[in-house]
Amino acid sequence: MILKYKAVSDKIGKEIPAPFYATPGSAAMDLCACVDEPVEIAPRALVSIPTGIAIALPSPAYVALVFARSGLGIRHGISLSNGVGVIDSDYRGEIRVGLTNLSDTPYTVMPGDRVAQLAVVPVVQAALDRVEELDDTGRGSGGFGSTGR
Repeated sequence: MILKYKAVSDKIGKEIPAPFYATPGSAAMDLCACVDEPVEIAPRALVSIPTGIAIALPSPAYVALVFARSGLGIRHGISLSNGVGVIDSDYRGEIRVGLTNLSDTPYTVMPGDRVAQLAVVPVVQAALDRVEELDDTGRGSGGFGSTGR
């Protein structure tokens, strides 16, 4: 598939890399911080980082999902503030990345830093059927941790 993107900042492709797949086996492309100066994320603070791009998914059969970069989380405690970002097929605004600092140490995002990953995946819009009972399974209604450690 072809994913059309628009640079909403003149810096894209010059000072700030356009989205890119880091390796041939990458499932998601890297998104970079399109900021004019460093942005400090204080411990337990929330920030919204612009990426300088907007996208046009080809149809409602696709969604773009914004995921955290594992290295930022594991090494620095930087995570997405909303868990996973959902870019619907009809959204045409700039993609912004909400980050939070879960550590006790301030973290600085530099212009051009890779701050998140964007994966394009198929969507199935389910038809809903309200029923009085659901079929039984081995797990049943067992909740968190019910399948073991």
